[in-house]
Amino acid sequence: MTLHPFVEIRRELHQIPELGFQEFKTQKYLLDYLNTLPKERIEIRTWETGLVVRVKGSSANKTIAYRTDIDGLPISEETELPFHSQHPGNMHACGHDFHMSIALGVLTHFVENQIDDHLVFIFQPAEEGPGGAEPMLNSNVLDGWEPDMIMALHIAPEYPVGTIAVKPGLLFANTSELFIDLKGKGGHAAYPHQTIDMVLAACTLVTQLQSVVSRNVDPLDSAVITIGKIAGGTVQNIIAERARLEGTIRTLSAESMEKVQARVQAIVNGIEVGFQCQAKVDFGAMYYQVYNHHELTLEFMDFVANHTDMKVVECKEAMTGEDFGYMLKDIPGFMFWLGVESEYGLHHSKLLPNEKAIEEGIAGIINYINFKGNR
Repeated sequence: MTLHPFVEIRRELHQIPELGFQEFKTQKYLLDYLNTLPKERIEIRTWETGLVVRVKGSSANKTIAYRTDIDGLPISEETELPFHSQHPGNMHACGHDFHMSIALGVLTHFVENQIDDHLVFIFQPAEEGPGGAEPMLNSNVLDGWEPDMIMALHIAPEYPVGTIAVKPGLLFANTSELFIDLKGKGGHAAYPHQTIDMVLAACTLVTQLQSVVSRNVDPLDSAVITIGKIAGGTVQNIIAERARLEGTIRTLSAESMEKVQARVQAIVNGIEVGFQCQAKVDFGAMYYQVYNHHELTLEFMDFVANHTDMKVVECKEAMTGEDFGYMLKDIPGFMFWLGVESEYGLHHSKLLPNEKAIEEGIAGIINYINFKGNR
């Protein structure tokens, strides 16, 4: 059976997942593909390990942008696919291989079928961390190619193929990483009075952090603090001198993020005083909320419902994070979920998106861009 060409591309990209700002093979693959296309209507710029491609319109008075992310995750793949990851410990477990193949399919169509307006395709690195969208926007890579609107998609394992899920307004939460390092005084387990125990301090801190959301965030708002990892100590009979907590903060408003971070810092300061230890907080990478432009999103939903074979549903906002929010902060546009009906979810080592969604996604976006980009 002959594979759809962009399914084949997806499988090739799936084998070379790379972490943020290390997407060297991925960038080369994309550039090699782009160099097979006619050069008359495309211009290519590189930025770090990403790139931006402009497809020239015939009589442009605006520029429509489409963004895809390109990095993988530090997850060991367990799918047993014949085209599984060739990079041990890394996997495209968030669908960025799908995202790239769909973007290339749309780009290729418009190189071959020119429309009135310019199109800009942004292949952005480091979405999973430490975040590529904000520094990419702050660079000069889009100078003279500034978009008038922008769009992007994310695969959704919970929806069937042929379904688009989206909503105007808030789609994804504000997110922040959370790293807390504690340093006390180690010693023998038989002489706790001569030590400053950082396992005890860490456990106390985790318990206290649970009060931040329940007692500092409006119950009609939403926020989450999760500590996903604790490391401390060496063996069972030595009191730990150091401990490290790693987690995440997610809120549905930027204001709540500021409040939650301030309370976390205050509680850590209290641990430092109460346990007579040293404590340091690092909020790591922060992502701004994905807030869809109301008018454009409603127009897109209406177009999908009435001019395509796809089903559109209005979804709820999610506590997931996406640095595409920085692009929507400055450029009108929207992000939507594309159904891929996988038993396993995002960031799972057995994620198996249905490849039929690639053709569906390409066709749907082409139809919408034709609608928006021709007058």
